[in-house]
Amino acid sequence: VPLVQSGGGSAQPGGSLRLSCAASGFSLDNYVIGWWRQVPGQKREGISCLSNSDELLVYLDSMKGRITVSRDNAKNTVYLQMNSLKPEDTAVYYCNAKVVVNVEGASLDYWGQGTQVTVSS
Repeated sequence: VPLVQSGGGSAQPGGSLRLSCAASGFSLDNYVIGWWRQVPGQKREGISCLSNSDELLVYLDSMKGRITVSRDNAKNTVYLQMNSLKPEDTAVYYCNAKVVVNVEGASLDYWGQGTQVTVSS
């Protein structure tokens, strides 16, 4: 499995969780890392994008100011730190690693298996 996720689980409102996304068989160095989430019955929505130069863009307005994304090249792992969690953050969270490999735009695209985050009191 190219991307293995860990972390997640349950948290109370206002709490924090950190999700990990570890690559196996390739280096995350040059990959753009996306974090996504999906609630059953709804479309998967993009949360953030970390460029290969580690510039972070947070797409999801509801999570702006509450997340950080970091890359540890030595561990070949990317992390999503979520703070001030809300019940509406409950979802399955996915990481995605993508790199364009030629001028035609072909890419390598890997997904983690997903991890459940449940926020409730």
